[in-house]
Amino acid sequence: MFNIIKYYKFWMGISLVLFLAGVVALSAFGLNLGIDFKGGSLTQVGFAERPLINEIRTELHLQNFSDATVQPAGDKSVIIRTGPQEKEEHDRLLKVINDKFGTVTEEQYTSIGPVIGKELRSGAFIQLGLVSLGIILYIAYAFRKVTRPVSSWRFGFAAIVALLHDLVIVLGVFAILGKFAGVEIDGLFVTAMLTVLGFSVHDTIVVFDRIRENLRTRAGQPLAEIIENSINQTIVRSINTSATVVFVLLALLLFGGETIRYFVLALLIGIVAGTYSSIFIASPILLIWHKWDLKRRA
Repeated sequence: MFNIIKYYKFWMGISLVLFLAGVVALSAFGLNLGIDFKGGSLTQVGFAERPLINEIRTELHLQNFSDATVQPAGDKSVIIRTGPQEKEEHDRLLKVINDKFGTVTEEQYTSIGPVIGKELRSGAFIQLGLVSLGIILYIAYAFRKVTRPVSSWRFGFAAIVALLHDLVIVLGVFAILGKFAGVEIDGLFVTAMLTVLGFSVHDTIVVFDRIRENLRTRAGQPLAEIIENSINQTIVRSINTSATVVFVLLALLLFGGETIRYFVLALLIGIVAGTYSSIFIASPILLIWHKWDLKRRA
């Protein structure tokens, strides 16, 4: 039997350190937004024999593509990101590469204007906000018959705190990757965040549902014991469920394509953080709130 509630201050301390580290990284570095959110052009070209990335970058800068960033894609391709381009400027980019490095194949081209990028960015924040609000309302409704000693709204609040913990950790990691590895945030990343929200709250609700049942069947027991027993009744199931997903994501991360690598990484970090928060954060918050309530009444 795990004594999780007994050492809840230790688990909360670990989460607080990770959460603050994420906040500091976000504040210091911000997120490296991709063309989906700030506008720009993405061109992927393939070579018969790919030259060094620095050679491509140097040639583009010499030809007045000073804002161009170049990243490898697969074994023989590169992705070139620039600001918004007209067709003439895009054709000139391809001509520069052809003249310097021989015939290349254009494998992908995407261009998004700054206005559309701004709308996509606003839409992403609205999606995350609506999902969080929907989670609070749903949990409050699903647990509406629970009134003592924990109200239904407290279950919803605890779930949102756990979700915020998960999101900030993932965003903090990607703020660091954006600063030091040039990793950009795109629409696929938002999809990963929404997936993490769903997975994390699913795990949390399983624990909360067991707490709700034990509050009914073990009425009169201290809340700390009820939460401890509920966690122990669900912890093996939570870990096993998450482990199967983690194994799949690790395989995709190691052997999947370049285009989904950071999408998979965001999912992997988020699901590990979500499993941790469901067990060690969400339920202890109910106990902390209850203890604070008792002190206030006293």
